Amino acid sequence: MTEFETPVRSNRAETSLNLGGIVDRASRGTPLPPIVSLFSGAGGLDHGFKDEGFDIAIAFDRSAAAIETHKRNFPKSAGVAQDLTALGPLGVLRYALGAIPPGSPIGIIGGPPCQGFSRANVKRNQSDPRNRLPALYLKIIGELKQTYDVQFVVFENVLGMRDRKHKRTYDALVAGLAKLGFHVSEEELCALDFGVPQTRKRIVLTAVRRKDEIPNLRPRRCRGQVSVREAIGGLQEPLFFSRNIQPDAIPLHANHWTMNPRSERFKHGTIKSGGRCFKKLDWDKPSPTIAFGHREIYVHPSGKRRLSIYEAMLLQGFPKSFVLAGNLSEQVEQISNAVPPPLAKSVASAVRRYLDKLP
Repeated sequence: MTEFETPVRSNRAETSLNLGGIVDRASRGTPLPPIVSLFSGAGGLDHGFKDEGFDIAIAFDRSAAAIETHKRNFPKSAGVAQDLTALGPLGVLRYALGAIPPGSPIGIIGGPPCQGFSRANVKRNQSDPRNRLPALYLKIIGELKQTYDVQFVVFENVLGMRDRKHKRTYDALVAGLAKLGFHVSEEELCALDFGVPQTRKRIVLTAVRRKDEIPNLRPRRCRGQVSVREAIGGLQEPLFFSRNIQPDAIPLHANHWTMNPRSERFKHGTIKSGGRCFKKLDWDKPSPTIAFGHREIYVHPSGKRRLSIYEAMLLQGFPKSFVLAGNLSEQVEQISNAVPPPLAKSVASAVRRYLDKLP
């Protein structure tokens, strides 16, 4: 077993379909369009769309571990572990044709890596190569649009993308979507407003085909958990990492494990909230954005250890049966980059309401 690799007991993902009173297009002979997921990561955005009744036809991500996670939790979807920069629009089209017949209606969703735009990245600059990914996203949409009926596009990223430093990139993305024939809705969304106990704020662009009536694409807020205690209070202690971990040794969930608390600060329980490497969560408050440095997972409210990967997943709103693959660093990257599934479901629901009104 690779160092820090998690043994997996199940590849079956939890599905909780809730149509919220929306008329099922399939009952009218108009099924929902299959999804092409770009920069999919573990599949947080994908899971929200799946819960709303969409099929994820194919997912792309440069991380082999993320695609392994995706395949385990979306067993009917195709997964492609490729760098989209190297693959290019034509490469994406070639793979898409293996999963979706040409001429089909489709939806495109995704959120390119955001570190180049993140306000938490003190070294961010305009020349970061990741800042060119929105332009690539547009080119891929344009290429797929020549072969498919692209009915909608969803793009997620950090608020910093709209800062003055990156305004040109952001404006070019919005203008590019409009030029491709879409009406673009811009929303600043906080996970806490969608039942996720986390103050994670993101910008979500939802682009739909233009029609005479401007659609209302604002996701509906919903009640849910608002504190760390509600999400992870009462869980049994996780397993501390050791080499050759066996699946049966991990309690509760395949990802309920964490690193050994080596710092003296853990032993003496002197850790307080604050600081870059030792941010401790408060039981009765929502978690800050689940975004970590290299293995710098937030400290558990007890102050005695860091969160387990599973606890971080629950704070992101992932279902209990979702399982992450890969080593510790890969799992941390997947969970920190993911869109909270309940927020994604509300976005998907807004898209579905629009599609349901199409002739």
